[in-house]
Amino acid sequence: MNEKSYNIAIVGAGAAGLSAAIAFARDGFSTVLVGSLDSRRDGRTVALLNGSVRFLEALGVWPSLVMEAAPLETMRIIDDTGSLFRPPPVAFSSREIDLDAFGWNIENATLVEKLAEAARSYERLTILPQQASDFRVKADRAVLTLADGSEIEADLVVAADGRNSRLRQIAGIEAQTWSYPQTAVTAILAHDREHREASTEFHTRHGPFTLVPLPGKRSSLVWVTSPKQAKRLGKLDDAALALEIERQAQSLLGAMRIDGPRGLVPMSGLSVTRFGEPRLALVGEAAHVFPPIGAQGLNLGFRDVASLRDAVVDGFDDGHEAGSDETLRQYQRSRDLDVRLRTAAVDGLNRTLLTGLLPADLLRGAGLLALSKVGFLRRAVMREGVLPHMGAPRLMQDARAA
Repeated sequence: MNEKSYNIAIVGAGAAGLSAAIAFARDGFSTVLVGSLDSRRDGRTVALLNGSVRFLEALGVWPSLVMEAAPLETMRIIDDTGSLFRPPPVAFSSREIDLDAFGWNIENATLVEKLAEAARSYERLTILPQQASDFRVKADRAVLTLADGSEIEADLVVAADGRNSRLRQIAGIEAQTWSYPQTAVTAILAHDREHREASTEFHTRHGPFTLVPLPGKRSSLVWVTSPKQAKRLGKLDDAALALEIERQAQSLLGAMRIDGPRGLVPMSGLSVTRFGEPRLALVGEAAHVFPPIGAQGLNLGFRDVASLRDAVVDGFDDGHEAGSDETLRQYQRSRDLDVRLRTAAVDGLNRTLLTGLLPADLLRGAGLLALSKVGFLRRAVMREGVLPHMGAPRLMQDARAA
């Protein structure tokens, strides 16, 4: 049996896993990334908020991404629920909080491809394109068994293996899961009018309908609707679907064309009470899943990675191994409140759209009205949405952080 030893072993080669591998290798830890790279284009994009952009700058990856991404300088919210308490449209400008952009929108597949290119350049990073089949703790080390029967030892294993995380299940970390009566229709669109670097989110009775800028006269779509409606839309040809999208968007960007892959994604959620076990830390969708509202998903996953990196570096400076109990306790403290608040906020907003109850409509409408009228409140909400005020990881505070 072939056995190798590392400081850090990461399972899962998506954006969260790749960024973790780069972050630890960059800091000089011997690192192995276990997992098959998957950069299939499925019409899905991610809005990388300012904190995530700083994180990618710190990792040296951002220069290869910026030309493939579009800035989000304005975010509009339009209530299209038909509610009696429908507030006027609200627009947020990044200039109000002294940012050139709230973030940048990029195709998921492009992000993964560029992260993979960067990962291959690190001498202290080994990439093994196979699956992990088992995990156990032996004395003061973690042991990963790979699909070919070989084993890897590490001080710390990072589970970045997605919402159905095998490592989370093996470690016995319970996950609460739930589903919504919704499916997201995703697509890449071309349109006649300029988006002017503005993202627009229509709040409908079935969920948000969101158009997010891409370079040129292109945008990505996330249309959260009922499963029945999503199934109907999924059966339309490109021309008919583009017309439906244009109508739902109230012709905001003019005539539209499908300009890339399309997809249907059932909406669900997941949360855990513990972000780790001895020698194991969960990041990304292994730890939390919720609907694509407010661009929180991968941005939260990058904060997981940056927070874990801080905990490992701080522990190392204090003489602790990467997978020590002290390190994992710091990681748990750093993620607990942030993840729970974001999960509750996204879940709450989504459910108020679905209820149709007047009190919920009144509450949501009053909140949007307050954001449109109260300057200090809207600026505080914008700053918190981009990056938490308290406990932001160091690599997200400044790209030059150590």
